Amino acid sequence: MISIKIKTFEELNTKELYDLLQLRSEVFVVEQDCVYQDVDGKDQKALHVLGYKGQKLIAYTRIFKPGAYFQEASVGRVVVKQNERQHQYGYDIMNNSIKAIKHYFNESSIRISAQTYLEQFYNNLGFEAVGEEYLEDGIPHINMIKT
Repeated sequence: MISIKIKTFEELNTKELYDLLQLRSEVFVVEQDCVYQDVDGKDQKALHVLGYKGQKLIAYTRIFKPGAYFQEASVGRVVVKQNERQHQYGYDIMNNSIKAIKHYFNESSIRISAQTYLEQFYNNLGFEAVGEEYLEDGIPHINMIKT
């Protein structure tokens, strides 16, 4: 089990911001060998869901209220440190993100832009694919919705 902190951008301290940017870069840029602009100007609009094992950040998402990213509420930048994935912390961080959307935004409809290879993972969380597969930053993605 991981412990969860949920913070606005302004509430993040410099260590938390550094750690979340480092984790996102470690997975999305280095591990997935994808050159893209991670610092995209949207972090300031998001709530940041940070998952800790002890004092170490090992899982993260950012969540948005309806209209801030998609028409629906949304979850993005879903990431778990590579050497911690066998513990299924992805489910912990996503379930906490879904609960946070209900708590902070009073919403149950959630849209995500999921990497296609993770479609079954998101199906297990109640998301359904909508539309066609597309490329985002050179990686196959699919839109998914949970109602």
